[in-house]
Amino acid sequence: QVHLVESGGGLVQAGGSLRLSCAASGRAFSRYTMGWFRQAPGKEREFVAAITWSGINTYYADSVKSRFTISRDNAKNTVYLQMDSLKPEDTAVYSCAADSTEASGTFYSRYGMNYWGKGTLVTVSS
Repeated sequence: QVHLVESGGGLVQAGGSLRLSCAASGRAFSRYTMGWFRQAPGKEREFVAAITWSGINTYYADSVKSRFTISRDNAKNTVYLQMDSLKPEDTAVYSCAADSTEASGTFYSRYGMNYWGKGTLVTVSS
């Protein structure tokens, strides 16, 4: 079982940056693939990014590639999402997630992950 708590959301102007953090508690954090998903008002949840346990493999949605960076610090049981060049369409509730498998971004985009945080709101003003 993994418990996930996100932080770092807020209001930012278009073109600005935010860094989200996700603190995990529970067993064997370093063995989990970690991810970020988002859900905008009136839309379905969508995959944003994922990082495997070693940090070697990362996956991104096309809409955020080259603007967002996912990273993790296994010593701190924390995963991060650095978001740069933010756009109004990035406005959403961002949720951290964890999965015991090691699969591709396409897989997680379709099937989601095992464990979820409650989310943090990011609002990008134009």
